[in-house]
Amino acid sequence: MSAALSGLNPDLSSIPMDSIPGVGPQILLKLSKLGIRTVEDALYFLPLRYEDRRNIRPLASALPGERGVFRVEVLAKGENVHPRTRKRIFHVLAGDGSGKVDLKWFHYRRPWMEKEFPVGCHLHIFGEIKLFGGVRQIEHPEYEIISKTNSLGDNASSGCNDSDFWGGILPVYPLTEGLSQKMARRIWKKVVEKHASSVSSTIPVEILRRLQLPPLAEAFLEVHFPKTFQKSISSSEMAGDISSGRKSIIFDEFFYLELGLALKKRDISQIPGNAFQVTHLYTKPLAEKLPYRLTTAQRRVLGEIKQDMMASSPMNRLLQGDVGSGKTIVALMAALIAIENNFQVAVLAPTEILAEQHFLQFHRYLDDLGLKAALLTGSIAKREKENILGDLSAGRIHLLVGTHAILEDEVDFPRLGLVVIDEQHRFGVLQRGGLRNKGTHPDTLVMTATPIPRSLFMTAYGDLSLSIIDELPPGRKPVKTMIFPVGHRETAYRMVREELAGGRQAFVVYPLIEESQNSELQAAEKDFILLKNEIFPTFRVGLLHGRLKPAEKEDIMKRFRDHDLDILVATTVIEVGIDIPNATVMMVENADRFGLSQLHQLRGRVGRGRQESVCILIASRSISDDGRKRLQVMKETADGFRIAEADLEIRGPGELLGTRQHGLVDFRVASILKHQEILAIAREEAFQVAGRSDFFTSPELEKTRRTLQRRWGTRLELAAIG
Repeated sequence: MSAALSGLNPDLSSIPMDSIPGVGPQILLKLSKLGIRTVEDALYFLPLRYEDRRNIRPLASALPGERGVFRVEVLAKGENVHPRTRKRIFHVLAGDGSGKVDLKWFHYRRPWMEKEFPVGCHLHIFGEIKLFGGVRQIEHPEYEIISKTNSLGDNASSGCNDSDFWGGILPVYPLTEGLSQKMARRIWKKVVEKHASSVSSTIPVEILRRLQLPPLAEAFLEVHFPKTFQKSISSSEMAGDISSGRKSIIFDEFFYLELGLALKKRDISQIPGNAFQVTHLYTKPLAEKLPYRLTTAQRRVLGEIKQDMMASSPMNRLLQGDVGSGKTIVALMAALIAIENNFQVAVLAPTEILAEQHFLQFHRYLDDLGLKAALLTGSIAKREKENILGDLSAGRIHLLVGTHAILEDEVDFPRLGLVVIDEQHRFGVLQRGGLRNKGTHPDTLVMTATPIPRSLFMTAYGDLSLSIIDELPPGRKPVKTMIFPVGHRETAYRMVREELAGGRQAFVVYPLIEESQNSELQAAEKDFILLKNEIFPTFRVGLLHGRLKPAEKEDIMKRFRDHDLDILVATTVIEVGIDIPNATVMMVENADRFGLSQLHQLRGRVGRGRQESVCILIASRSISDDGRKRLQVMKETADGFRIAEADLEIRGPGELLGTRQHGLVDFRVASILKHQEILAIAREEAFQVAGRSDFFTSPELEKTRRTLQRRWGTRLELAAIG
């Protein structure tokens, strides 16, 4: 993390680790592999767990699975070869009068070991007790030589007073090869002792006092070298299971992001926007043309959007709804309100495929209303692009759908009134400003097809208002989900044939378009021929993928919609935007290679009619543990929120939102999955502080404002807060 994002004294982010005594070039290289280059990095690099070495125990009291410190004498030593693996093992038999333990090393240099452990040598050892054949064992124990003789007198080793080894509570860090815990503890002790005291908390002191959180200086000291024993940091840790020091650091990280989001929301609410009039010039004719009535949830959400669009400040809203809930038609209604008021609309999608899908949907409706839609992507030919840009700047294009190509400087909207962003888990809070800058404070509507866990919403979309379409259209039946290993594909084909014979249709989805030399994944183009000629020779099979031209895709989808095709072989191009009530089978090859949100959306392509529908997930040959978990979740639930939570647990927020490339913050200590309780409290406190009328002027909040500016001012495009 750069100094600009530091929450500590800025100097700490510029103090290199080789300024710490004992950190030479070799150790510096190992630390850099862990992402530790500065003193600040080291302070935020917290222990995984702690070891209680305050009490030396008798061996007889140690049960299998327990860890402890023992004081023993070397009774015998030797080397043997494992009968099965043929690996050499060095053994040291030691005892303390109450019992014996076999100390085992698998990686060692025998001459050195022989010299290190003479019979009669006294040791402190630490490790986990295992039981094998009735004998206690510790593999690769940590140890400290007390004496190389059978006496504790003059020949005591210089390490006998090494208090880093026992007598206290020691941190255990996640390390890299060549960096021992003993070495790490000595480095971190020097860092903490010299620099932790210079860290100052800039959160208002009354908040820390009320929540009983120590200042950051105390927190870092407590977390790295605690005085009382703390539980291990597990994957299930929640607010009640962690120390006040760790909680304070986590709270500090969450607080400043939430404070930035709160001010972002406040900034937008104070900006003059376009107060639209709802005239129903286009929305009413569209509603009359639709072959169905909007659901109660759609009408409620549309009402919320209308209220925002009629307000004097810009709308900044997230439209969230499960697969098939009808978000797109609501977004189109919002677009028509802007167009009725003589404004233009921009629709941004993260990929060309998704942009094309939205264009194909929108332009059909707009054509019927005498309006013009256009598509702008990176692959549009130069002459066509020039025509689109000319029509756009002349106001002849009412709605422009596109990818990041829309963000280019040459794209000019004379009257941009509404921005619709299909984030598809690709656009976080740090990525939404560019398109808004194309107009004068346009309204913004962000859509997501997969329900977002509350914790993720608070960090990625916390500056937005939230609308949820929590109702599916009437008549929708739950889709049965089945998992088949590769060897049972013929059974799956038989099920597909039965549905086709009944006059229904099927999707077969592949993750790739053409075969990859380094991948075992099925290839849609290759298997399309197999399915068409050998597996389903009596049925009509079509192929749809991202490399087809928009007109070709539209033709294929129209043929499938009109039942001129029985099977549509496709890549994830059909993830959104295709509504075929007669399709009752979704068969996904190598399903474990897809993310849960993708699988959930694919499954949503069927079950749209009144017939029973099935989703068949074919696992790949080398399925991973995570892949197995994903398929099991799909089989067990159709609840979008449960699926979203599981996706968050399995993939993590960075992968789920695509933020490895798109800029959502990676917290150093805080976890939006583990620490949801702290996140909720931090959000509440931050929004209260941001809501203070004297936030920008209070001397008491000056340090808070400065810290916020350093961390988030630029990244969140906040108004001046210094």
